[in-house]
Amino acid sequence: MKRIFSSSVVALVAGLCLRLFFVLRYPANSGDTVLYEQIAANWLQHHVYAMNVHDQVSAVDMRMPGYPAFLALTYAITRHTGEAARLWVMVAQAVVDLLTCLLAAGLAALLALIANERARPRRVFIAALWLAALCPFTANYVAVPLTEVFATFFTTAALLPLCLLVTRAQNRGARLVERHRIFGMDYWRLAACAALLIGLCTLFRPEAPLLLLASWLVLGAILIQQRESLRGLKTVVVMGALCAVPLVPWTVRNAITLHEFQPLAPRNSNLPGELVPRGFMSWEKTWLFRFRDVYLVPWKLNEEPIEANEIPARAFDSPDEKERVAMILEPYNDDLTFTPEEDAAFAQLARERTARHRLRTYFWLPLGRAMALWFTPRIELLPFSGTVFPLMQSFEDDPIDQSVTAGLFLLNIGYIALGVWGTIRLWRLAPAARGAIALLATFVLLRTAFLTTLETPEPRYVLMCYPALVALAAHVFSGSEAAD
Repeated sequence: MKRIFSSSVVALVAGLCLRLFFVLRYPANSGDTVLYEQIAANWLQHHVYAMNVHDQVSAVDMRMPGYPAFLALTYAITRHTGEAARLWVMVAQAVVDLLTCLLAAGLAALLALIANERARPRRVFIAALWLAALCPFTANYVAVPLTEVFATFFTTAALLPLCLLVTRAQNRGARLVERHRIFGMDYWRLAACAALLIGLCTLFRPEAPLLLLASWLVLGAILIQQRESLRGLKTVVVMGALCAVPLVPWTVRNAITLHEFQPLAPRNSNLPGELVPRGFMSWEKTWLFRFRDVYLVPWKLNEEPIEANEIPARAFDSPDEKERVAMILEPYNDDLTFTPEEDAAFAQLARERTARHRLRTYFWLPLGRAMALWFTPRIELLPFSGTVFPLMQSFEDDPIDQSVTAGLFLLNIGYIALGVWGTIRLWRLAPAARGAIALLATFVLLRTAFLTTLETPEPRYVLMCYPALVALAAHVFSGSEAAD
């Protein structure tokens, strides 16, 4: 058994089996899936980055072009499009996700080398590889055509040179950097490599530059402390410019085709001339923090009636306020068309609710969103309810559903606990690795803080942090390798 669990090949085979299980047993799709497939098919067939609007092929900028490009390439190779090509898409994503597992394991091994230049980091590498390969929360997204697999891959790839870059900055002149071959890599080459990888990641997820910002914050703190502010400024300029390079074709295309300067996808994914319900979204932010609530209100807008009685009670501070919401929604429910006047009414409600409870809007609800994003069973793609509590009643209603949900809930907590434990252990034992640890922690915290500002806080958005979490968690099993 020891030989089996010490084999990276066995870990990868187990990871592949898990991903194929999800592909064959629980294939899934979402509203975004249909949109990506439509854009990819139009791009391949009509040579236009477009979606179908009122039966017309219309050029759009609603999504970044990376994932549609992958779909279009798959369609061209398999000569199938849409649902007919989904199996091929999922299999390709399984391969990419296994590469991400290897990168996460490499990141864990890199942290071990930073912690102790004489370390033999195989133990940490294997532990991280098993943790990543058998993680169901990332593996099940292989079975849905969405950007998460590729965004996670490029994020993990960028973390490797970034950790080296931060280590060089923190330990400049130290024996670790001067004598160890991998730490002798040129500072500016590392910066360029990381920036280009983040730029490629941005082609899949527009918020990917948050990783660039996290690196700037950590590098800035280190270089200012070392009285190298000018070098810090040069680093920001060079990395920012190189990160933008992969986005140039997309930006030029938007300028020529849509006559706009749009290097990223629009934040609200709206079509030209479409109403952006900013007032409605501001009102949501005064009460919504759980993902299940987006099905009740936000995702019904302009599609289905929204009944006040179906909105959670915390959305109302009084019976009068609930009646007021019902009155605003009444004309909308008649024709399912949300108007600027109705949006303005919700904006006024949002201002009033915020004025009454500023701490609720600006602290408690974002904190609740952060907790909901991280501490969730993560069964969005699975045919389970996600109901954990009350334990006995849920078990009596459906023992299999409750057992699977509770098991995934506890497993998710286990991964987070191992990540926190590994972080504390590595920080305490390895001062040389504190810059890299600070980078990973800053990225996780910064991304989480950003996600709490979104209108629909989907748990899948934190999956890009899981390889960093796994790399840190593996150091719980490092034995004495991390010690100096």
